[in-house]
Amino acid sequence: MFVLSIIKDTIAILPANFGVPPAQALLSEINKKYANRVLHDVGLCICAFDLVEAGEGKVRYRDGCLWYKARFRMVVFRPFASEVVLAKVKSSDEDGIRLSVGFFDDIYVPLAYLPQPSAFDPNERAHFWLPDSEATTPHELLESATTDRMYVDQGEVVRVRIEADEFYDDEPGPPKASEGITVKREARRAPYSIICSIAEQGLGPVPWWKSSQPDGDAMDQE
Repeated sequence: MFVLSIIKDTIAILPANFGVPPAQALLSEINKKYANRVLHDVGLCICAFDLVEAGEGKVRYRDGCLWYKARFRMVVFRPFASEVVLAKVKSSDEDGIRLSVGFFDDIYVPLAYLPQPSAFDPNERAHFWLPDSEATTPHELLESATTDRMYVDQGEVVRVRIEADEFYDDEPGPPKASEGITVKREARRAPYSIICSIAEQGLGPVPWWKSSQPDGDAMDQE
C-alpha cells in the first residue's frame, strides 16, 4: 500500500530558519511542499522518510533564501495491482461504490467489479448482492425479498482487491471557445483514483465471510 520514492528537488530555506539544523529545516520544507500532494505516475505523497543527500546551500540574487539541491525519500500511497486492502464505504450510486481509507477518498468499485447478480436499491441508496439467484435484470432483482439481499451499506468495512489506478492532469483555466462558441467544461476529475473489485470470494463486506471462516478451536481439537 505504501512505497518509498526517491525525489530530486531544489528546496528553499527561509532566513527565519537559518538557525535550525539544515537537515531538519529541509525535511520540514519538503513536508510543507509535498505532503498530501499527488505526483503524476507516482502516487499520493504522505511525508518525507529521510534525506538522502543535499548540496551546499546557495543564496540567489535578490533572494534571501538558502537553496539546496536535495535528494530525499518520500512515503507514497500507491497500492499495487492485485493487492487486497480494507476500506470503508463512503457512498453509493447507480454507477458503483465509493470507498475511503480515511486519508484518501477516491477509491471506486464500478458495476463491472460487483458480485453478480447485484443491483442498486434507490430506497436504501446501496448496492446489494443476491447469491444463488437466477434473476439477471435489475427489475427482477429489486422484486426479491429484502431479507435475501446482502447489502453493501454506507460506513461498512469492505475487503477489496486493487484492479488499476488512474492519474489525470486536467488543464486548469476558463472554458475554451471554439469558433466563438464556448465549449462546456467537463467536471474536474480527481488527480489520482483507484479502481477496485469485490467480485470474488472473500471480498466485500467483512461480515459476509465471517461465518465461513473455520473455527480455530474446532481445528485445534481435531
